[in-house]
Amino acid sequence: MPTNSSQRLAQQVAIVTGGASGFGEEICRAFAAEGAQIVVADINTVLGEKLAAALTAAGHPALFHRTDVTRTADMGQLVATTLARFGRLDIMVNNAGISHANQPMLNVGEAEFDRIFQVNVKSLYLSAVHCVPVFRAQKRGCFINIGSTAAVRPRPGLTWYNGSKGAVVLITKSMAVELAPEGIRANAINPAIADTPLLTTFMGTADTPANRARFTASIPLGRLGRATDVANAAVFLADPASEFITGVCLEVDGGRCI
Repeated sequence: MPTNSSQRLAQQVAIVTGGASGFGEEICRAFAAEGAQIVVADINTVLGEKLAAALTAAGHPALFHRTDVTRTADMGQLVATTLARFGRLDIMVNNAGISHANQPMLNVGEAEFDRIFQVNVKSLYLSAVHCVPVFRAQKRGCFINIGSTAAVRPRPGLTWYNGSKGAVVLITKSMAVELAPEGIRANAINPAIADTPLLTTFMGTADTPANRARFTASIPLGRLGRATDVANAAVFLADPASEFITGVCLEVDGGRCI
């Protein structure tokens, strides 16, 4: 597909973890539409391969790499495969995330607690281990970490998830100040509750119009978030035109955190 110089991410190479569905899928689609070459990283092979094939069929260079973001070998191979295929890496979107169901905090078992912090927090460490050397060699690079309004205005019943996203926000800011002298940026996006596969997990109840209305009432703009809202914010932060923006944790929340 010929490069359109007006595309905001032309010639950029991006990895999106958790890229096969939800926020990740829409970020992949939005980045591809803006000219980026995409690596869909996900533990779900069926959905990941389907998305990569759809992007490729539409003329957007893309590949799928099965990745468990809690394993350093997987993350290392993900970055190595990206470099082998595309020759560079410009954008790392740490989107993969999980939550426990909305419930009293002591009902969450230790194994589930550990898994949440492995996926939501340890993955950022492993991402840095394998991406920072690449970005340093290029003297530029962009991390986008998907946080949550849970880190800013936590809902009851999601205590351990909230804590994991609080870590994402602070890690992002710390990465930004430490890596800035090397031309490496780090920003986060904090979405509000959104219409994604994790909706019922966050709600802790059935997805009914009445239950949706209860959560929508907490959002001043009057609707749940959409994956496209987050994808549009990610394009803005990844755009080279945003080169002076780092350490920002952008709330995409319809006013929820006001």
